[in-house]
Amino acid sequence: MLDPHPRPFAVFDIDGTLIRWQLYHAIADRLAKNGCLDAREFEKVRESRMSWKTRSGELSFNEYEDNLVRLVNGAIGSISVQSFEEACGQVIEEYKDQVYTYTRDLIEDLRQKEYLLFVISGSQAEIVQLLAEYYAFDDYAGTEYEKINGHFTGKNTPLRSSRKPTVLKEMVAKHGARWDDSIAVGDSESDIPMLEVVQLPVAFNPNKRLFKHAEKAGWKVVLERKNMVYELEQEHGIYRLK
Repeated sequence: MLDPHPRPFAVFDIDGTLIRWQLYHAIADRLAKNGCLDAREFEKVRESRMSWKTRSGELSFNEYEDNLVRLVNGAIGSISVQSFEEACGQVIEEYKDQVYTYTRDLIEDLRQKEYLLFVISGSQAEIVQLLAEYYAFDDYAGTEYEKINGHFTGKNTPLRSSRKPTVLKEMVAKHGARWDDSIAVGDSESDIPMLEVVQLPVAFNPNKRLFKHAEKAGWKVVLERKNMVYELEQEHGIYRLK
């Protein structure tokens, strides 16, 4: 039976949008520290991370992230589910409160307004679930790793950007939410497909590709630096402080 008074919803990305770092990357660091990843291969990933941090090229972050994903996906079949879940728990304990003020406060404000709150992330479902439970989201989705008898098979269903709208529509239908006044918040081009399907998209601390898209589409842009939040809205094609 359909809800006669459907609630609006808001959907959030996690990495770089709510959490100040990347949970997927933090898990890899923890797995390496716990001896679950090949030390020599992880050192190569660390080197590519440093290339990104020193801004050696415009695509250095993408190269670093690709190297990291390949390492984790290649090793996951040899890691027990228990070891992986322990790493996720350790990462959540460290990072769960290292969040942006804007998105943390927006979540609480929307909760008070009786919004349904969803989180959709490319990070692993195990850690997305832990964060979703901590912040009392109504539903979540992340990259799924296949498991058999307490071990990962090595197969996975990544939650790529192209799948985010489909997953979001499934959540909306599942919870009987309404699209009017719907909100989405993301920080990179991988969030664009999700941002495009809601009524009120927000590009939060956007990277260059997301900013360029937001600029063309006239989306709201929010920047958080130190203890200041700047909300930008377009007026006659020009962004101005709200």
